[in-house]
Amino acid sequence: MFITEQERKIPIGGQYDVIVAGGGIAGISAALAAARQGKSVLLLEKMFMLGGLATAGLVTIYLPICDGNGRQVSFGIAEELLRLSVKLGYEPYMDGTAKEGKPRGIAWLTGDEEGKKKRRFEVQFNANVFAILCEQLLLENGVKILYGTSVCATVLENKKITAVITENKSGRIAYKGKSFVDASGDADLCYLSGAKTEGFKQGNILASWYYEMIDSEYRLKMLGFADIPDKYKKAEDKSKKRYTGLDAQEISDMVCDSHENLLNHFLENGGINKDHALTNIASIPQLRMTRRIVGVYTLNDEEVFKSFPDSIGMISDWRKAGPVYEIPFSCLYGKDIKNLITCGRCISVTDDMWDISRVIPPCAVTGEAAGIAAAISDDFANLDYNILAEKLKQANVKLHLDEI
Repeated sequence: MFITEQERKIPIGGQYDVIVAGGGIAGISAALAAARQGKSVLLLEKMFMLGGLATAGLVTIYLPICDGNGRQVSFGIAEELLRLSVKLGYEPYMDGTAKEGKPRGIAWLTGDEEGKKKRRFEVQFNANVFAILCEQLLLENGVKILYGTSVCATVLENKKITAVITENKSGRIAYKGKSFVDASGDADLCYLSGAKTEGFKQGNILASWYYEMIDSEYRLKMLGFADIPDKYKKAEDKSKKRYTGLDAQEISDMVCDSHENLLNHFLENGGINKDHALTNIASIPQLRMTRRIVGVYTLNDEEVFKSFPDSIGMISDWRKAGPVYEIPFSCLYGKDIKNLITCGRCISVTDDMWDISRVIPPCAVTGEAAGIAAAISDDFANLDYNILAEKLKQANVKLHLDEI
């Protein structure tokens, strides 16, 4: 059964050089990078705070921008945002590794060369403070932020997006642009434009991260979320309930399951009393991998230390020390829509690589590259990589393994 929607004229709310869909870490990085190239930038975010999973999702650990062996591998905005996240103070990691009150990454923040080899360059930050600092940074650089806004459709002409149709408190409004960045985390802009996409086959396990105050300490409780690729699991470990993150009812069910799980955990650990309080829960679903673009190139997790002629930066493996990956520009865009580029969780990687590329540092690395690319071109397949590489280098990004 269907209902036919009445045809209507949609007002144009403005025209921009670059339009970014999604205000998570990838979207923040893309919008900031494009604005710094002197372009007009519109950032569309459906929530009312920036940061995505890092802030609204309470994944408040800025994972490593080093290889675990004392070498920094991610630079530019990836490092800038890490430092911004703890600019006004850090949260000590409450798993016993920082009982002395020192944060993760303190050696890197203080320039302790010997300490850099013992601890990774990562920090734990306050979600609310970081979200506001990111907002202020974007506004200072001239980015127009539109909160409470979802992209509903795209307007296409000659294999290019000419406008996105959005919906918010003001109704349906169209915004015209030259280049578009999909930083939605779910490849929503790709899907709405008809670009080829693929879903995460393994699915997501339940996550219920929350904060509590206990014995005068503010603690992060990490229930679920981290998972290893199925190919490394025993048969009996593959039976957990999974969520695709691509169906409204399923997502709603997951959120309800998450709420029940965390409340039970909180109550089992003492419930509400003068020394124990539930202080913060995620305001968005804690989904890790849902849908991505099928790019010109698809990066896999076995391409460790592989050099790519079109690299836009490097990332490490947050799960273990050692591996370093160059990220090729060709996994940020596909063959279907000329002026659409992706970043963060939307880039073209295999399911096994997705677990490495989905976290904060890779989101920042790919976001910066996508933003600069969108600022200099509206046809990514024909973009002059040398121009992009030079602009990335000017932004203090190291592109290849032999540079670190």
